[in-house]
Amino acid sequence: MYHLECKYLLKKGEDFIISDGRARLLELVEDTGSISESARELDMSYRHAWGIIKKIEETVGEKLVETHRGGKNKGGAALTEDGKDLLECYHELKDKHEGKVYRNPALTVDGVLVEDDKVLLIKRKNEPFKGRYALPGGFVEYGEVVEDAVVREFKEETGLDCVIRRLLGVYSDPDRDPRGHTVSIVFELEKTGGRLKADSDAEEVEFLQLDSLPAMAFDHDEIIEDHLLSTGDQPVSNIRTLK
Repeated sequence: MYHLECKYLLKKGEDFIISDGRARLLELVEDTGSISESARELDMSYRHAWGIIKKIEETVGEKLVETHRGGKNKGGAALTEDGKDLLECYHELKDKHEGKVYRNPALTVDGVLVEDDKVLLIKRKNEPFKGRYALPGGFVEYGEVVEDAVVREFKEETGLDCVIRRLLGVYSDPDRDPRGHTVSIVFELEKTGGRLKADSDAEEVEFLQLDSLPAMAFDHDEIIEDHLLSTGDQPVSNIRTLK
């Protein structure tokens, strides 16, 4: 199986200073107080580890590691303030870049199926909101359109075949899911077949009365409220002002 890795290089002009490997060596020196122990941890020789440190120092023009002899541990090592500053700079720049490039909201779908004044819900088996009821739904797969995703997720979680009746709305409050920012496309559905059964992620799947629902997971109480307030074939206006 192929996989893609991204490597960060901290450079001064065109000169390479540190990447994750060199940063880890400096972190270990600070944590263990020993270059030799840090080298063993990284499966390299003391001479090689010391050579890397000297090369970094030559490039930045600062002393990054202090060593001393004597004492009960017969010598040791520690990062200088310049060494600590270099590590902090590397991690700050890396975190900033990863946040800018990779932190995007996750796309999900949820389905609302109502029959005889009852809505179909699952009881969550796992966190977050373990034990609470939720609308059937899940994450959209890469390359999948949201219309196919909601039909697939609904089948996987409830055992029922459905078709989309209409779009109910889009829910994008950054705090709606404690795992991170998710945006949910919510559809009203109509059952066409299948047999009701709980998925492995659900303790139960059942129709519950709309007028006596228990505490819900995520913002699904708001979604059901919007369903009850909506009329006609147009999507409900559910743009909420965040306070």
